[in-house]
Amino acid sequence: MSSTYKLVCPHCRSRVRIRTSEGVHIFLRVAFLQCTNEACSWACRAQFEMTHELSPSSMPNPEAVLPRAPSAIRREAMQGSDEEQLELLTDAEQDEEEAINAE
Repeated sequence: MSSTYKLVCPHCRSRVRIRTSEGVHIFLRVAFLQCTNEACSWACRAQFEMTHELSPSSMPNPEAVLPRAPSAIRREAMQGSDEEQLELLTDAEQDEEEAINAE
């Protein structure tokens, strides 16, 4: 399982990169994304938000308090096997990235 969050353009299916991002709040980050395909040039604003705590920290910060995730969300997080997870990259893009990473 890869730890890198991968995004693809919803129009041309090329990779999308984060141009800039800024922390709005301890639990919210706003990012501006751009398609890497110059012929497409799609761009958007995105948000990454932390919403529920699945497991408590062993080094808690009193300023970082999220609601405890309901059991349905915790079960959903535990089910995430590679076979059930949706891929954001096509097989060809994954093969290309693996070849680049192997170099």
